[in-house]
Amino acid sequence: MVSPMVGRVVSRAPAGAGVIRLAWPDLGAEELAAVAEVLESGQLTMGPKVGEFEAALAQACEVEHAVAVSSGTAALHLSVLALGIGPGDEVIVPAYTFPATANVVALAGARPVLVDVDPETMNVVPGAVAAAVTERTKAVLVVHLFGRPARWDELEGAVPEGVALLEDAAGALGARRAGRACGGLGELGCLSFHPRKIVATGEGGAVTTDDGGIADAVRRLRHHGIEPHGGFEIRAPGLNYRLPDILCALGVAQMRRLEELLAERERLAAAYAERLDGVVGLPSADAGDRHGWQAYVVRVDRRDEVLSGLREAGIEAQIGTYALHRLAAYGDQGPFPGADAAYERALALPFHNRLGNDDLDRVAEALSSR
Repeated sequence: MVSPMVGRVVSRAPAGAGVIRLAWPDLGAEELAAVAEVLESGQLTMGPKVGEFEAALAQACEVEHAVAVSSGTAALHLSVLALGIGPGDEVIVPAYTFPATANVVALAGARPVLVDVDPETMNVVPGAVAAAVTERTKAVLVVHLFGRPARWDELEGAVPEGVALLEDAAGALGARRAGRACGGLGELGCLSFHPRKIVATGEGGAVTTDDGGIADAVRRLRHHGIEPHGGFEIRAPGLNYRLPDILCALGVAQMRRLEELLAERERLAAAYAERLDGVVGLPSADAGDRHGWQAYVVRVDRRDEVLSGLREAGIEAQIGTYALHRLAAYGDQGPFPGADAAYERALALPFHNRLGNDDLDRVAEALSSR
């Protein structure tokens, strides 16, 4: 049970206390040296750091191929295009997710079909996916929201043969479902390296897959349609979704520390849970799974009131993400009570390795005050 009293928080920061930031990428001397190496080389894009980063990502996701692109949204967009999805097709998307998951489907000319989520896990309900499949369904874009692995085994049984299961694993690098690496569960996986992600390059993303043909299609599409092997040839137009070496160098350095970064997030999540048990609804993963901890998102009553109070107390916080059917672009679908409940209660707390015990205590006190 979530305490109903969470709705009033301390009204201002303690005297002399600074703002507690929502996020802060874990970057240091190794990343600085990696950037300097690229600057000294004079090759800022399409150089050796791209392949080095891709190899590290493929190993982490336990797949044959990883293709680095300019953002997590680019990864989603190219995945949809690489599968040939377009006008007349449907792609099933959670009703509670960042809008990019649905936007890329619409921009490809296909129809995003929203389905409801479990308001506690905030991940898609497999039964809702099964019920939404039609003869036009070409794929399901499954989100491991905030790093919590979706119930992949149930989803595999929810869709018929010929419907592709794709992972929006933007927040799930390092997460595992029943021992299997997220980003390597579906036909394609999509990663993001935004500053709030576990591995941060500023902007950036990647597509992961075991299918060499799909990987080459993504490589063509990210580079103007140029064939990835052999001489210059363009058989169909593409885009410029390349990720430059200077950002890949950051990623290479971050990937060397992936386990360290995950362990730090796990420590912070445990410290929050110790302080907030019984005060808010705590995030978790299914037994046997490893949470990716992209964000620490709790569930509270009167979310907007709590959010406002935290900010007045000098604590940066944010809503979890968006209920898509509440946005004009997707307002013709619904109702989705699970997505509504998730949206109305989800609250992202400060979550980064510069948080000390005093910071965690201050956040907990603000949430507990009444």
